[in-house]
Amino acid sequence: MPHLFEPYTLKAATLRNRIVVSPMCQYMARDGVANDWHRVHYASLARGGAGLVIVEATAVSPEGRITWGDLGLWNEAQAQALEPIVASIKEAGAVPGIQIGHAGRKASANRPWEGDDHIPEGQPNAWTTIAPSPLAFGGGLPRVPREMTLDDIARVQNDTVQTAIRARDLGFEWLELHMAHGYLAQNFFSPHSNQRGDRYGGSAENRARFLLETLVAVRKVWPEDRPLAVRLGVVEFDGNEAMLDEATSLLQHMKREGLDFVDVSIGFNTPKASIPWGPNFMAPIAQEVRQATGLPGTTSWYISKPAEADALVREDKIDLVTLGRPLLADPHWPYRAAKELGVDNPAWATLPAPYAHWLARYR
Repeated sequence: MPHLFEPYTLKAATLRNRIVVSPMCQYMARDGVANDWHRVHYASLARGGAGLVIVEATAVSPEGRITWGDLGLWNEAQAQALEPIVASIKEAGAVPGIQIGHAGRKASANRPWEGDDHIPEGQPNAWTTIAPSPLAFGGGLPRVPREMTLDDIARVQNDTVQTAIRARDLGFEWLELHMAHGYLAQNFFSPHSNQRGDRYGGSAENRARFLLETLVAVRKVWPEDRPLAVRLGVVEFDGNEAMLDEATSLLQHMKREGLDFVDVSIGFNTPKASIPWGPNFMAPIAQEVRQATGLPGTTSWYISKPAEADALVREDKIDLVTLGRPLLADPHWPYRAAKELGVDNPAWATLPAPYAHWLARYR
């Protein structure tokens, strides 16, 4: 059996294989409410054979959306709309997960295919952005955010806890806190965006405080038998060699406070980074983080070939393989991978019976 198709168990969650659907923003919601687009999208990905399906970045408050089209989970109407999506993922044999977070200074943006830039202030669909310090990201996101007060910090942390409770009650079995990609948690962690003079700024320990406090607060309400993960930007590719050590130290603290899993990613907190894009380029960094922290983990970014994905698991670089664009291009990528890797009865190993019967019978 190829390593990619071995089951994986973490606490009460058992994945049928090591393939994870990355939380990919669809930007198709209205007022944060899921609709037919999301119901078809997630059912299709789950039926394609992945072991874990993580619902896209879901905002903990209206101001926390990246764009006006983001999903939200700050009210009951949004929870009710997500309920059938959770059920469809489970029915298809995958574990349902969700990523929650706040976009910070990158919020109030146009959808990517409509500019991927800040909505001009004063327009009806724009809103005020907040961040640790009044520093703009730059480039197409020039808006200077309002500096958060201590009350703002407490409010966002409470919003995150309330969203986690809703996710818990909906039956999500895997929760990921979004602490990467230049969004609010990463804003606190990065000196590019955090120049505070209080206990939330300055030293690496202080810059990590918001992230650690948020995790601790969520851990209190998230069931102990369900995995709690973070997606953390551990490198920026901006010449700051201390960032990886700071991130590793933070993850070690988080592990002591109940973190179960890490999705190793990029900071994306400065437009001046020089990212060395290429196949599987984050895998060695993910392996280093796993070895330093003892946390199981994953990464994504330019993983696409089945043999290479299998090797990443076999060589113990990562525990799970997280895929984004390959699954958009082909939701049945797991079936194709199973065929290429020589899995017995690949259709039956990955697909529901209405597909597997015909694909296994006529080759």
